[in-house]
Amino acid sequence: MTAIDIRTANEVDCTLILTFIRQLAEYENALDQVIATEDNLRDALFGKDPKAFALICTVDGLPAGLAIYFFSFSTWLGKNGLFLEDLYVSPEHRGSGAGKALLKHLAGLAVENDCGRFEWNVLDWNQPAIEFYESFGSLPQDEWVGYRLAGDALKEFANSK
Repeated sequence: MTAIDIRTANEVDCTLILTFIRQLAEYENALDQVIATEDNLRDALFGKDPKAFALICTVDGLPAGLAIYFFSFSTWLGKNGLFLEDLYVSPEHRGSGAGKALLKHLAGLAVENDCGRFEWNVLDWNQPAIEFYESFGSLPQDEWVGYRLAGDALKEFANSK
């Protein structure tokens, strides 16, 4: 029987977290976009006032996956939400139940923290992930279009008159 364990990440996990982030980016054909370092992950996830949090999943004692999440807020619900930024399970552990265990753990955190919703995004070409998410009742939110302001455009807009 497969033993799946989920724990809150800690500072010593920064190397593993960055490895998983890079593996996810490689899967998404975006490895060249990863500029995160162990130091800035350490500050962001374990510093004085962290805004994001990480979970590590192991399968039979071996590192198998990662979830990074943060709390959002819904004005319509008047409650926090839990937003999953990244979910990653290494290829050799896919199908073991690790991904579902991470999502169930996060759903439990959302309930425990009285969140009104648990949300995440998936790339439109990632059919295996879409099928996985829909297999337990999650629904796509296709009436919303995501926008992003980043890099120089973000700085220019912030500094514009």
